[in-house]
Amino acid sequence: MDYLKFDKAQLVNTEYSLKKEYIRTNRAGSFASSTIINCNTRKYHGLLICPIDHFGGDNHVLLSSLDETIIQHDAPFNLGIRKFPGEYSPKGNKYVREYFMDPTPTIVYRVGGVVLRKEFLLVEKEQRVLVRYTLLEANSPTIIRLQPFLAFRNIHALTKANMDANTRSETVCNGVKIRLYQDFPYLYMQSSVESEFVHVPDWYYNVEYKEEKRRGYDCHEDLFVPGYFEMNISKGESIVFSAGTKEVSPNTIAKQFASELKKRVTRDSFNNCLENSAVQFFSKNGKGTGIINGFPWFSTSERNTYLSLPGLTLSRGDQKTFLEVFNTTFGRICDRFSKDPVLNKNRFSVDVPLWSFWTLQKYIEAGADRKEVWKHYRKKLKEILQHYKQGSNLAIKMHDNGLLWTIEQGVTWMNVKNNGVFLNRRMGYVVEINALWYNAICFALEMAEEANEKAFVEEWFGVKESLKKSFIETFWDESKTYLSDYVDTTHKSWAVRPNQLFAVSLPYSCLSRDQKKAVMDMIKKELLTPRGLRTLSPNSHEYIGKILGGEEVRNSAFHYGSVYPWLYGHYAEAYIKLFKEAGEGSVRRWFVEFEDCLNERGLGTISEVYDGNPPYLPNEATSYALSVAEIIRASKMLHQSSLK
Repeated sequence: MDYLKFDKAQLVNTEYSLKKEYIRTNRAGSFASSTIINCNTRKYHGLLICPIDHFGGDNHVLLSSLDETIIQHDAPFNLGIRKFPGEYSPKGNKYVREYFMDPTPTIVYRVGGVVLRKEFLLVEKEQRVLVRYTLLEANSPTIIRLQPFLAFRNIHALTKANMDANTRSETVCNGVKIRLYQDFPYLYMQSSVESEFVHVPDWYYNVEYKEEKRRGYDCHEDLFVPGYFEMNISKGESIVFSAGTKEVSPNTIAKQFASELKKRVTRDSFNNCLENSAVQFFSKNGKGTGIINGFPWFSTSERNTYLSLPGLTLSRGDQKTFLEVFNTTFGRICDRFSKDPVLNKNRFSVDVPLWSFWTLQKYIEAGADRKEVWKHYRKKLKEILQHYKQGSNLAIKMHDNGLLWTIEQGVTWMNVKNNGVFLNRRMGYVVEINALWYNAICFALEMAEEANEKAFVEEWFGVKESLKKSFIETFWDESKTYLSDYVDTTHKSWAVRPNQLFAVSLPYSCLSRDQKKAVMDMIKKELLTPRGLRTLSPNSHEYIGKILGGEEVRNSAFHYGSVYPWLYGHYAEAYIKLFKEAGEGSVRRWFVEFEDCLNERGLGTISEVYDGNPPYLPNEATSYALSVAEIIRASKMLHQSSLK
């Protein structure tokens, strides 16, 4: 099948095409995002979005869009499309004939006898976007006009016409540079061929972002256009437009486009699409290598880094990047135990240090030397365990029965708030935190025993045994045959949630085989969907099956029925371990459903969350690192299982 390709009938239908979005990134932290017809529907859309050091590294939209106009016989045909209240203007989508993404996002326009191909890419290690125009067919002399729309604002904000904007542009070789506001970098806009820049500064008012309106946010902004570039273009000729934060020599622009194009991973299959998507989440800077949680609005977080790292790296055979990312993050892990409020700002994410144990276990499973891993990381791993045991400055403490008791709400991944109030109480004894706690202790004990560290083994063996017994007594119910979600001083929650899954999927478990089977049967019956696992059973009176409305309404749905694809990786792991070949067949039948994700919304990638009700529509972030990572990991598990 042709991957990520759309024809005229699909593209001219805005109800269809405006729901298809692309994300392209580079290793410098920049990204570009829009719909396949280049009509921005989010404030997070733009052709060049960059982290700005002066503003704490936050992403800012510099170049919102670039409109092309084809001129023949003095007749202009604007290929752009933009939404204003009540109308689209211009309506360049009517000229679109084809869109595809391999090897890079490409759109083909036809205007009478003119056929124009537009391709774009981001330079790998620069804050720069390159757009290449190739005139495939033309019967008359042709001029191309390029009109840049500038924003110069934070991705979470919107801009309005104002007197503070510096609307002057300065000439550079084959282009201009402009900086609307102090402390921003200049945006250098240049072409690979000689061009004329016509200085016609103007504001375009009330540009409307359809998705922001749907989500209940402010959705109108004013964009500044400094003027336009004009140049002749002949049949068969290619012209490359460059927009970046540094000036370049025009005679290198076309060569750079060709060079960067060769680096692209082809997206001609399901696995290649996931491979391409995976590498987009890595970002390198002076502080090391990190993982961006997702696009278009996320930054980084330690929890998602540990959870997504094995799938994004080890499942792709990339141990080098695994170590770069893990060492960058793990180097700061003990800050959360500090008494310094600046350092321990993440003290409430009490599960995060425990996930680092799981991440290292995956590293060992991928072939890392066990003894070397323990030798290199044991000091911090032991320190982590001691902090949990003693209470430290985390919002958690160990009771005499070995279980961990969380003393605050919002300490787990289910931590959404409305008006400062957590929507899911989940405190006290929390099932996945204690499953992670048991797994971490068992892993450390096994490593310490191999290293003949008798004192450590003697100290922690009793804790492990007590914890295992208490876990079953606290969370298991023989009549219900599944695990409680959490237990506090007044309440034991029997809501059927996916958090109990980790008591089965983690390398070490407190449960017997029969208990594991019962848990997996419940999860399969109540939570499994073609897009992952629901966060709550539809049989619950609190279940919300669709993510609709404004922020508060959507927040309520996220952990009360919405589906998260990343949970499927842990489901697949648990099911295959438990049921072997029979389990592999079941996992594979559900796994193939994820191929449809690649054409649903974020093209070639997987969204953050989906509706709990059919048809399981995608929502929130269009490309989510954890979703991609765990589907890659599930694919790797299925491949390895089939080889046995």
